[in-house]
Amino acid sequence: MTFWGDAVAQQDKPAAPATTSPAPATPAPAPKDRFYSVSGNPAGTDVSVVGTGQLGRAMGLKDEWGVTFGGIYLADTNLVAGGPKPGAWTNNSALIVGLGIDANKLVSWKGASFGFQFLQFNGSDPDTNSVAGSVMGYNGIVGAPPFNRTELLEAWYLQEFIPDVLQVRVGRSLPTYDFGTVLRPLKLKDQDQNVPAVSSLLYSPIFLNASMITAFYGYYNPANGVTVNFTPNTSFYVNAGLYDGNRYRGIQTGVNPPMFNGYWFSIAEIGTNWQLGEAKHPGQFGIGLWRQTGVNTNHAGATEDGTGGFYLFGSQRVAYRVNPEVHNSSVSVFFQYGANQSQTMPMTQYYGAGITGFGLIGARERDSMGLGLGIARLQPTLFERTHEVMIQAYYQAHLFAATYLQPTVTYIPVPGAPANAPGALAMTMRLTVLF
Repeated sequence: MTFWGDAVAQQDKPAAPATTSPAPATPAPAPKDRFYSVSGNPAGTDVSVVGTGQLGRAMGLKDEWGVTFGGIYLADTNLVAGGPKPGAWTNNSALIVGLGIDANKLVSWKGASFGFQFLQFNGSDPDTNSVAGSVMGYNGIVGAPPFNRTELLEAWYLQEFIPDVLQVRVGRSLPTYDFGTVLRPLKLKDQDQNVPAVSSLLYSPIFLNASMITAFYGYYNPANGVTVNFTPNTSFYVNAGLYDGNRYRGIQTGVNPPMFNGYWFSIAEIGTNWQLGEAKHPGQFGIGLWRQTGVNTNHAGATEDGTGGFYLFGSQRVAYRVNPEVHNSSVSVFFQYGANQSQTMPMTQYYGAGITGFGLIGARERDSMGLGLGIARLQPTLFERTHEVMIQAYYQAHLFAATYLQPTVTYIPVPGAPANAPGALAMTMRLTVLF
């Protein structure tokens, strides 16, 4: 995949492992390629060049050179009814521009690739999630302050040691593509069977399990370290990573240089994919363990020396060709779970599930719709309320080229903070443009 997020480009090539991080500098899809169900979340980006690569082609870059240049622009407006600040409007925008280099094509450096991404984010203050009282984050475009930032999001070198089996990536990257992501598309030999981004939900836990928030890395706080991908066959994988662990103690890694000072975050994940029944409905499952070292004290004064946890996720297509006007229309479901033993992190358990429909209305094959449910157990040392529940529904409409408009409604019956906040109903309009 050489596009941003989890859109699925129709490419005439053998199926890649459905749960494997692809080589980052594969040539971008040709202009004739089509995109389906773009991830609604900026953290859904994979390790390849951001966007479609059309920007680079417009500048004269040729795919055979092995240099790709693209980007994505996201903008949204949010209105909240209820919550701690009823009637509040917030606006956010994010511009990500990426450069990918396939060194094998460019200078005959076998198996080597390089990737760079730059981010410009501008958000409201107070931020979109806090005005709704959401601890999990109903809109994943914004995280912790500062809410206006310019940063180097990725800068890495990848070396493939055994073609299609073993690769190592070193540098600054977003490991949310390699670990714990239920969003990952399923790409099969029969292109019509492909499952695009499993969901285009906007809330944060769809890309980063809520039980790992404030310890793990992703947009817009990248990790500095090493990632290993091992894929012995097309249905099984093992990923492992070791990173600078200072996110755990509140450091905004996106706007700070790497710090190797005794805080480490390590993680490992195994997974598999399959095709079920006569209709060959694709599915996937992954499970991971993580460990954080170092001393941390939260805002309530609770202290611990390291922590750890585990997570699992899965998705399954359950119906195919349900709309006679769209031959590859389908319905998929997903689930997530995670838990930690932390006394300082904001959430200790997370349960998530959802359903997504692709191409279900008329002849609009590039549209999708979905519903998601997230339940988080809150840290008792930080919050008076024990749980936060979030329900989100969306319709992602394709406008033209690689441009999408996504109205989204989120209901948070019991926001996590503050303790006396009433239920919140949030309405979001998100524009996504890939180039």
